[in-house]
Amino acid sequence: MEAKRVYFVGIGGIGMAALARYYLSKGYSVAGYDRAPSALTHALEHEGAVISYEDSLDAIPEEFRAPGSALVVYTPAVHPGNVPLDYFNAHQFPVLKRSAVLGLITKGSKGLCFAGTHGKTTTSSMAAHILHNSPVGCNAFLGGILRNYDSNLLLSDTSPYSVIEADEYDRSFHTLTPYIAIITATDPDHLDVYGNEENYLESFAHFTELIRPDGYLIIHEGLKLKPRPAATVKTYTYSRDHGDFHAENVRYGNGTIVFDFVAPDTVIRDVELGVPVEINIENAIAAMAACHLTGQAPEECMRRAMATFQGAERRFQFMLKEPGENGRVIIDDYAHHPDELKTSIRSVRQLYPGRKLTVAFQPHLYSRTRDFAPQFAEALSMADEVVLTDLYPAREAPIPGISSKTIFDLVNCREKSLISKEDFVKTMKNRNFEVLLSLGAGDLSTYLPQLVKELKN
Repeated sequence: MEAKRVYFVGIGGIGMAALARYYLSKGYSVAGYDRAPSALTHALEHEGAVISYEDSLDAIPEEFRAPGSALVVYTPAVHPGNVPLDYFNAHQFPVLKRSAVLGLITKGSKGLCFAGTHGKTTTSSMAAHILHNSPVGCNAFLGGILRNYDSNLLLSDTSPYSVIEADEYDRSFHTLTPYIAIITATDPDHLDVYGNEENYLESFAHFTELIRPDGYLIIHEGLKLKPRPAATVKTYTYSRDHGDFHAENVRYGNGTIVFDFVAPDTVIRDVELGVPVEINIENAIAAMAACHLTGQAPEECMRRAMATFQGAERRFQFMLKEPGENGRVIIDDYAHHPDELKTSIRSVRQLYPGRKLTVAFQPHLYSRTRDFAPQFAEALSMADEVVLTDLYPAREAPIPGISSKTIFDLVNCREKSLISKEDFVKTMKNRNFEVLLSLGAGDLSTYLPQLVKELKN
């Protein structure tokens, strides 16, 4: 392809945005389509991308329409029958999934590939921050906007390392060739794709077969997964308290968490978390383990990076923190799997013991709601008050009989309510909440700035 043009179908997705930014940085003309504008698409437009929000041929700029004039990248989340995608397929354009393009870009690098049902955005972001602040640097393609950089893409012209969030949806991570593969969790998810837990675990097992012969596998202790790396791949375990990599001497106080990082060959003492929540001890261990194995992240570099790490957008992000012991608190978290909900709720309980916890949850996907409704209800029942909003369908068509009420009816909580997301701000403004935790992978978070503004007024 002579012309340096790339068109993205579904450009507003977080992973697609990282690739769009990559090609913009390389001097390519970038255009794309998405269903609706967002903060991410506005940022891409500011950086030079041409974006349309109409599912029509008008969405395609004239210079991108000649057969073969552009590489076309799409995400599986795009609805069938998308007009621009159908046009490109019918006119012999090179059309590739996002994951395939990411695999091609990073194939020649030493990839640190973070996979797992949950935890991969935070762990990969931590590792990227460590290496970015090390002498070697890195390229990073991430699934969240790092608050340290206001971006989900980090670039280096000289570094041999790439940090990659390896997405298991639609088996996308099978296009990667990891140098270091990190697997954080394998709790069943995306059963609309895999059908059952056995197939889900098999997909992760195949992922371990893709590790380079000179590479490493870092796997969380206690997973059901039976990995199959090549015989020459060195395998390590990790967890908070056990494994080849773990934490010791964990200390809490004055809003801080400090611990000692234990590796097979060293101990890094007094690691302080920039985002001091319990789950980040384990996340930090995974990230530090991967960077330690590169041999390129000095001890002081890792200690400094962990202390300055601000987290990714929507990963346990404080939206409001009023002063005083009785000040209202609002925290936003992307958690959308039952185990993630439990972890997030426990973290808030630990931070604010004795205070009333209100959890607002927007279920994500009809299929996930159908498959895990009892588990979601069990997690939500850990709160003092539950507010459920209408389900966010994303890429899916409705499933008869499945809605937020499917979960709501199973929640065992003294105070619970079911509302539309449009009523969320009005409802919560008039509630006497103390600590509000907003959970889900949908668009409920877009209402939080307005809620914060009205509370401050």
